[in-house]
Amino acid sequence: MDSASLAAAEVASAAEPAAILHAMPFKPDVTVAAIAATNGRFLLVEERITHRLVFNLPAGHVEDGETLIDAVVREVREETAWLFHTEALLGIYLWRRPGNGRSTLRFTFTGSVTDHRRSPPLDRGIVRTHWLSQEEMRQREARMRSPLVLRCLDDFLAGNRLPLSAVAYLDLETATDLRAVSV
Repeated sequence: MDSASLAAAEVASAAEPAAILHAMPFKPDVTVAAIAATNGRFLLVEERITHRLVFNLPAGHVEDGETLIDAVVREVREETAWLFHTEALLGIYLWRRPGNGRSTLRFTFTGSVTDHRRSPPLDRGIVRTHWLSQEEMRQREARMRSPLVLRCLDDFLAGNRLPLSAVAYLDLETATDLRAVSV
């Protein structure tokens, strides 16, 4: 191989990792959601999203440094004023919004609520909370924020549950205590 070909090969191989990384911009929004049921009714929020009133499970983004369980407890409190007690992981859902192509990776938990507080205002955009039956939710299908709401309802009714131990959190301190597997 002559020096020009060798130099071209070096440039191409140096560009490969950058080209691969550039071709992999997939960074879904990581969110949590909660299903809380009492007497056959499910806790939902009615929220204003882009000038439209929609129904959603209490849900939101995971904040930096927050565990998934801490995030779902916080989001339920902020959006509904209820204290959420996680019982199980319902499922992990990947959904791509058709309008803009953005992806959401949602961890949905089941649990119960207690300690309703009326004093703090609900999160911005939340109009009110509702306790709706399965039938009432299905009647509002066109007003659900995403297909994830009814999919989570179906999984809940089917009895899907994973133990909370399926959700792990490793921070920089605990990660250094674990032995890495070398390949």
